[in-house]
Amino acid sequence: MSVLDDLAVKAGDDDVVCGVPARFVAAPASTEEAAALIAAARDLTVVIRGGGTKIQQGPPPRDLDLIIDTRRLAGVVEHAAGDLITVVRAGTPMAELHALPGQQLALDAPPTATAGGAVSANASGPRRLRYGTARDLLIGVTVVRPDGRIARAGGKVVKNVAGYDLGKLYTGAQGTLGLITECVFRLHPVPLDTAFVRATAPPTAVARILAAQLAPSAVEIDAGPGAPPEIAVLVEGTEEGVRDRAAALARLLDGEVTDLPPSWWDTPPWPPGGLGVKLTGVLSAVPALVKAVIAAGGTIRGSAATGVLHAGFPSGAPAGIPGVVGALRAAATRAEGHAVVLTAPDGTLDGLDMWGPVPGLELMRRVKDQFDPDHRFAPGRFVGGI
Repeated sequence: MSVLDDLAVKAGDDDVVCGVPARFVAAPASTEEAAALIAAARDLTVVIRGGGTKIQQGPPPRDLDLIIDTRRLAGVVEHAAGDLITVVRAGTPMAELHALPGQQLALDAPPTATAGGAVSANASGPRRLRYGTARDLLIGVTVVRPDGRIARAGGKVVKNVAGYDLGKLYTGAQGTLGLITECVFRLHPVPLDTAFVRATAPPTAVARILAAQLAPSAVEIDAGPGAPPEIAVLVEGTEEGVRDRAAALARLLDGEVTDLPPSWWDTPPWPPGGLGVKLTGVLSAVPALVKAVIAAGGTIRGSAATGVLHAGFPSGAPAGIPGVVGALRAAATRAEGHAVVLTAPDGTLDGLDMWGPVPGLELMRRVKDQFDPDHRFAPGRFVGGI
């Protein structure tokens, strides 16, 4: 009897990815067990599932035989506080990594999201302004390739970049190149104090915030039809430093200092069943992106200081979605960025270009062919149908 027979169970009603039901689910408990499972499943198409926080985003898989669930691949292997690193298994919930003694993995991800899922999606949130994305914080990785071979790259010190390109390759690959089983992350100290500054202000105020050189950790915006935009700024550091910088920002923006973020902080602007689009652009074009979303009847939120924003639209009028996406994509192109559809109402994905133009697509196809020549892992879930 193979490890596939031992681990795989019949999929249940909830084992569905973007409307496509799986046949089986398997949950390996170690890298070696995962490698044996993948080697034994060479004839099966595979989608990897962690906490499930993003699995329903993006295009549906062309086919789905097996879901590999990583939640038994969990736990902190090592926390080297002196080196500011941690080694964790891929299924470890982010809640554990947000609460390490005196230190943190500074990735804004849902508590139930997993470390491997955060890397696979290149996750980030409001604090990307200060700490970067998962790609910036990952310094080592262990993966199982689609042929069942185990590969390791990077190291356990921040300055070690040996083999780091493999980690970058798997970061943001959406599970199309194999299974991440272990991650090594750079950590940061937990700040002694934090404060938020909230103000009603136009997106052009972001330039003044950055020019003031007050070292904010995040500058977020929330804007929609019928209401003035709101900007919220996160300040972290020592108690005295936070107090002084927050007061200076409040004077600059004619805002108020609070201990808690606004209710919309780090939440998607689309309702269940609505249209959600990720928009990027250069900082000088953020006001134009905000204007384009509001003109289309949507709400826009996100990191106004890094040019990474999310637009949300209600679930009604599905016939108008291609036009909305086209208008936002044109605005993003003018902003020297991209517009990617993350989620859309049922029945609207057929014929909808979720990714738009992707530079380097042919290179990405060659990488996919090299790592997964049979196109078994997350088939059709990535750009260009990869």
